[in-house]
Amino acid sequence: MNLLKLLKPALLLPFVLMLSGCQLILLDPAGWVANQERDLLVISTLLMLIIIVPVLVMAVYIPWRYRDSRKATDDYDPEFEHSSLFEAFIWGVPVMIVIALGAVTAIYTHKLDPYKPLDHIAAEPLEIDVVSMDWKWLFIYPEQNIAVVNELVLPTDRPVNLRLTSSSVMNTFSVPALAGMIYTMAGMETKLHLVADDAGKYYGRSANYSGPGYAHMDFETYAVSEDEFTKWVDNAKSSGTELSVDAYQTLDKPSAADGVYYYNGVAENLFDKVVGLCVEPGKVCIGDMMMQDMMGGGGLKGIETKKNYVYDEFAPGEGFDQHEFEGEIHANPDEPRKGPVNVKNPDQTVMNLDGGVSTASETARQ
Repeated sequence: MNLLKLLKPALLLPFVLMLSGCQLILLDPAGWVANQERDLLVISTLLMLIIIVPVLVMAVYIPWRYRDSRKATDDYDPEFEHSSLFEAFIWGVPVMIVIALGAVTAIYTHKLDPYKPLDHIAAEPLEIDVVSMDWKWLFIYPEQNIAVVNELVLPTDRPVNLRLTSSSVMNTFSVPALAGMIYTMAGMETKLHLVADDAGKYYGRSANYSGPGYAHMDFETYAVSEDEFTKWVDNAKSSGTELSVDAYQTLDKPSAADGVYYYNGVAENLFDKVVGLCVEPGKVCIGDMMMQDMMGGGGLKGIETKKNYVYDEFAPGEGFDQHEFEGEIHANPDEPRKGPVNVKNPDQTVMNLDGGVSTASETARQ
């Protein structure tokens, strides 16, 4: 009777999880890469349960079976000191599980290398450059010569090659429905390859704390058909303004809770300049600086052009008042943003992708 009372709360647990609104997107992903990661998670969990479940059962059974108040004690053997079979079991099973886990992890680690292109998909890859900023995401489509802030649109069944960097502090790009996480770092370029198998709207965000606007650093990812992707590109080309060097420098100023806005053109080699920390006119790209250092440096004349080689003299975000900035965040009409929403749509149509352009508040970006 007492055991039944203890089990009643446990029986309610599934209903509590259903009411919590949790989305098990990791167990129901929408892309090949995320599917493989799901399989690795499930296989690893099942392998570990082989030892975890018996241990949990024995942790309850043994104290109860050999409790001091038990009446039958005829199984007590004071001469017992060793069992080869028992030793082989308690050591052999964990060792085999560790070997199996290591083998599975090694296979999937090489299979899901984020730098490894998805060559098994015949379609032509789509190139996208990603820049994490304070505190928003910039997506540049070099082949289409467009850019968009806080919205990522992908065609389904087509591999996507992402090049990623940061204009400021370290961040982490994460769209759990499609792929794993990858870091973005200033002065460095990382890569990630993914593909969307199912059309839909999926949640993306920064998964690495990066300052006061971090909570608003999310974006929606739309996986659409090729026709819808083409329409979206055409709409972006007819909207907004060009992402020139001056426009980029304005965009790079700290802001949060920004809306979605488009640029119908992108300055030449902008992403490479962001990686090289040389978007500002006159700045020497870090790759050129390292080459000059290798050749012996600039000598005494280099002192005169010192400012062209300084990249981190001031901390990121320096120059704005923290309290004033927090006021701007909460005064932004786009705040608060909606929470995580992942919606699959096998019919190849996506909701809430109307092609409209919403502009971030000017006060937050200036």
